[in-house]
Amino acid sequence: MKNNELISKAQEVLNNNYQEKGFTIPCKGLYPFQWNWDSGFIAIGFAHFDMEKAQKEIKTLIDSQWSNGFIPHIIFHNETDTYFPGADFHKSNLSPLANNNVPTTGMTQPHVLGFTLERMYEIAENKEEILDFIKTTIDAVYTYSLYFYKYRDPLNEGLAYIYHNWESGTDNSPIWDDIWSTMESPQYTFERRDTTHVDASQRPSNEEYNHYLHIIEVAKKYNYDDAKIAEFSPFLIQDPLFNSMLIGSNQSLIRLYEKIGGNEDKIATLQAYTEKSIQSFNSKLYDEELGAYCHYDLKKNKLIRFVTSSSFAPLFAQVPDKKRADILVTTLLEKFGNEDQYLCASFDPTSERYKPKQYWRGPVWINLNWLLYHGLKKYGYDRIAERVKNDSIELIQKNGFYEYFDARKEMHQNNTAGYGGNNFSWSAALLIDLLSE
Repeated sequence: MKNNELISKAQEVLNNNYQEKGFTIPCKGLYPFQWNWDSGFIAIGFAHFDMEKAQKEIKTLIDSQWSNGFIPHIIFHNETDTYFPGADFHKSNLSPLANNNVPTTGMTQPHVLGFTLERMYEIAENKEEILDFIKTTIDAVYTYSLYFYKYRDPLNEGLAYIYHNWESGTDNSPIWDDIWSTMESPQYTFERRDTTHVDASQRPSNEEYNHYLHIIEVAKKYNYDDAKIAEFSPFLIQDPLFNSMLIGSNQSLIRLYEKIGGNEDKIATLQAYTEKSIQSFNSKLYDEELGAYCHYDLKKNKLIRFVTSSSFAPLFAQVPDKKRADILVTTLLEKFGNEDQYLCASFDPTSERYKPKQYWRGPVWINLNWLLYHGLKKYGYDRIAERVKNDSIELIQKNGFYEYFDARKEMHQNNTAGYGGNNFSWSAALLIDLLSE
């Protein structure tokens, strides 16, 4: 399939997944609601051919914001029993800070909204028009950034915690296995909906879901109070991907506020938080022996020493200096970049925990590749960035717009190595953006 055909097909995927209420579902059947970071990536794709839909995507998401600046990870605009756990399980109204207009979850996702707005500005032909839109939304996004430093940073070190693996975006990564092994979660009675749409072997297990539900029940017990969650949640992690997205969004907000003018106090606030974040990031989340950034377990006060695609996200936010970036790229190529592999697997292919077909335990994801591509470009690794870009395009050319893909090149001979949901929105959206480069 040629590039112009790919773009046309990608546009069709986005338009087909767009909903009348002004948001886009990730894919039909599997994910019937609005997801936070999905919407950011989706808006980038729409910006190339339908800026009105891109703006609606962001506006609809921001309209779910809670009074403390928090923006949830799922917004339940519509009622359906095709997804579990739904609004009736999460019970966001337990929080006095929740949005009363629409039910949501009480957790969030990586903060992509700042750099989404900046990318929309870069794409837009009419800069003044998009800047007018940004002026109506940027303060809400700024408040979202501040939320993390005010409520998710109990040690005041510029690093936000996540209290649920779903907040990481990398839901069932093997890095969580050792946490699950120490948790005693109840055995819940529930009916999975995802496994009716997708091969169950590619999804998290029922046992993992018991842990996922238990963490939510703990948060609900304390009415989604962040301070109580920090004290009592069995899962409390400082995540390199999550914090990289926060820093990257802060940096974009600073540049956008400079374009708008008259926001010196907000710029100074963002700069101060960002500088603190980067300093703590480098002193706390980097593992010299692995040559990579790792997750930090706040409950056990130690690094979780595995290399994942999240380990390279700090390149996007320009967290490492050039010397450390060189080490990161060496780690990337040695572990993830053999000639028989597509970049970049979501988990270390040299690890015994690597499972190349199972969700975040090994497959390639287009959104993480998009972040890696831009991160590599910022440090001048243009050749490797082009490989990431070309690998992403080839995966979609061979298989279609799937949710995730096998990193092993041998598996793509029959064009059947795309997994999860098909006609997946952010795969389509970010392909459009990569092909525009």
